[in-house]
Amino acid sequence: MEITGDNKLRKIIVVGDRVLIRPKKMSERTESGLYLPPGVQEKEKVQSGYIMKTGPGYPIPMPVEEDETWKDKDEQVKYIPLQAKTGDLAIFLQKGAFEIMYEGEKYFIVAQSSILMLEREEDLS
Repeated sequence: MEITGDNKLRKIIVVGDRVLIRPKKMSERTESGLYLPPGVQEKEKVQSGYIMKTGPGYPIPMPVEEDETWKDKDEQVKYIPLQAKTGDLAIFLQKGAFEIMYEGEKYFIVAQSSILMLEREEDLS
């Protein structure tokens, strides 16, 4: 299967309470009109980007019950789901993010605890 813009992240599995974020394109100018080089923009303490994928959440172990042999042993862990969802705009702390390159594009892997705010487009009608 050919990797395209639509499905290139299909093979990625995000683990635990982490999210995969595509950085938002930063403006090259400040509000007063000064041009900023890319290095200055990338060193900001707070970054923003769009959530592309999320992990399953915070793992919580299930109690082991030896007398119930009919239960499937693979279901030993349950997850508390994340508040962040795919498509949200996230404002996050740069120091809590890990930068990666995948298929020639820059992404951040961020724990949900490093996300300061989410903006979600929802139909309010």
